[in-house]
Amino acid sequence: MSPETTTLAQPAEQAPKNERARARAQAARRRSYLVLGSRVLLLVAVLGLWEWFARTAVIDPFNFSMPSKIWQQMSTWATDGTAQGSLWEQIWYTLYEALLGWVIGVIAGVLLGIALGRVRFLADVMGPYIKVLNALPRIVLAPIFLIWFGLGPASKVASAVVLVFFPVFFNAFQGAREVDRNLVANSRILGASNRQVTLQVVIPSATSWIFTSLHVSFGFALIGAIVGEYIGATKGLGLLVSASQGTFNAAGVYAAMVILAIVALLAEGLLTFLEKRLFRWKPVEAGAER
Repeated sequence: MSPETTTLAQPAEQAPKNERARARAQAARRRSYLVLGSRVLLLVAVLGLWEWFARTAVIDPFNFSMPSKIWQQMSTWATDGTAQGSLWEQIWYTLYEALLGWVIGVIAGVLLGIALGRVRFLADVMGPYIKVLNALPRIVLAPIFLIWFGLGPASKVASAVVLVFFPVFFNAFQGAREVDRNLVANSRILGASNRQVTLQVVIPSATSWIFTSLHVSFGFALIGAIVGEYIGATKGLGLLVSASQGTFNAAGVYAAMVILAIVALLAEGLLTFLEKRLFRWKPVEAGAER
């Protein structure tokens, strides 16, 4: 075959592949629009039914409130502030406590999880204590932290830390244990020290396990901060919930919950974005394309 024939044949073979790729991209785009539209319709249907049931007294509007009153409460807080101060100050206060507790819990969980995953003797010694602490209902520790650290942010940070630590720890521990043994053996053959194996083989291999726990753990950090504020605080969204409940303001309780959900969704979106950026090298699973 002459060079001219080979040159002409390559684009002809490439054309069907390009068409299939475009068809897959269009199908994925149509599916994403369908999913987004279905989500919006479901939300509108739920809110519409809730509003209609409350206005027609199918459900008690005093106890269940209604979406229009919740929106009105959020607007009032945003423009006029709350009894505890600016709404944005309350959001930042809770977010600060949750973020600080999350960072401390993640660092502690990763370090201890990797250490126990790498050193079997350390795991054997500390394993029973970790299991006992994990079995404790950690939410009930919030009143103890309140006694220890007072009404300030320290007690809420401590509540967030104990909720974040365990899911991160167990994922980091399992990730360290699941490292490919052949990869570790090859590193040893090439002369890598224990420190080099841990930093260059174990931690990168466990990163996907750790990131899986980060999505869940930030929600736990928010829960810890909110529960601590609900029990006793001077500022924060949890205090808004407590104050609204004390005045039988159902719309205020729901409004604080909606604001908290928005904060959690934004944090989840940021973590997902960072995960995609860090793991661009990973192949997309076949099930994720459908």
